[in-house]
Amino acid sequence: MTGTVLVSGGSGYIGGELIRQLLAAGWTVHTTIRNLSREAELRPLLGGTPETLRFFAADLMSDAGWAEAMTGCSHVAHVASPLPANAPQHDDELIVPARDGALRALKAAKAAGVTRFVMTSSMAAIAYGHPRNRTTFTEADWTKIDSPDAYAYVKSKTIAERAAREWVAANGAGMEFCTVNPTLVLGPLHSGDFSTSLEAIKKILEGSMPGLPNFGFGVVDVRDVADMHVRCLTLPDMANERFIASGPFLWMRDIAAILREGLGPQARKVPKRKLPDWLVRIAARFDPVIRQVIGELGHERDADTSHARVRLGWTARPVQDSVLDTARDMIRLGIVKV
Repeated sequence: MTGTVLVSGGSGYIGGELIRQLLAAGWTVHTTIRNLSREAELRPLLGGTPETLRFFAADLMSDAGWAEAMTGCSHVAHVASPLPANAPQHDDELIVPARDGALRALKAAKAAGVTRFVMTSSMAAIAYGHPRNRTTFTEADWTKIDSPDAYAYVKSKTIAERAAREWVAANGAGMEFCTVNPTLVLGPLHSGDFSTSLEAIKKILEGSMPGLPNFGFGVVDVRDVADMHVRCLTLPDMANERFIASGPFLWMRDIAAILREGLGPQARKVPKRKLPDWLVRIAARFDPVIRQVIGELGHERDADTSHARVRLGWTARPVQDSVLDTARDMIRLGIVKV
């Protein structure tokens, strides 16, 4: 099955990979970017022709352009959402565009007669605010946004997904809605304009951290996240579904070990020693980025992906491939000097 699909956020990491897979499968793709001046830069990276890949200017915070982008589309993958490198001054800097952008895309999709809407959410909307002895989560879980460990990004993804589901329940008759909830997304890069999700690999590889903090996260490959979106767009009966996209949970020390084993001399800057928690807590007093994620220290948030395996036939590739492909492309593109 193919047709015309809108992928919002075509300049993003997941959006770009999804567009490449959809074009390869024979879809006609519309995509939104904030500024059409980037089309000439993006088109060689995404592929397609002016007939099979069309760019539209649209922003999460404005109604302009969404109706035009949706014209002729039967399917939507709403991938665009803010993912900053630094801590925002106020939570609403992330919450408002994430929530309002999702609702804006849903309203435009409904008006255009779209029948399938897949939204990129996050494990952040699932695994926060729970007791620390909870280490494995499923799609039935929801983040508690009033929890101290629910920082701005976590709140934004949770609030946006809940708002979207509530809107669909009230207004979305005739349109199937589901979400894809990835963990930390790694994998190949196609340019030096890389996603914030890859910062952890960059910092370990370049040796910019004096040691390895006791942080960890589920890891999933961008190619597998895009593949899950394609399955959600094409398989039958996806209404109200929710799917976690994740491979295994890795501590920073696990990632460092994969890099050392797979890269040899190119991993010579990768730290070996563990940073004690007390030292990380002191650093958090002076660094707002560390401060907002301090609740991650020693906190394991693993995912049960059996629902995606059974319902979608989806599997994640070996996590070593994802970590090493990220690192090799960072070296190749000059993002990291080794």
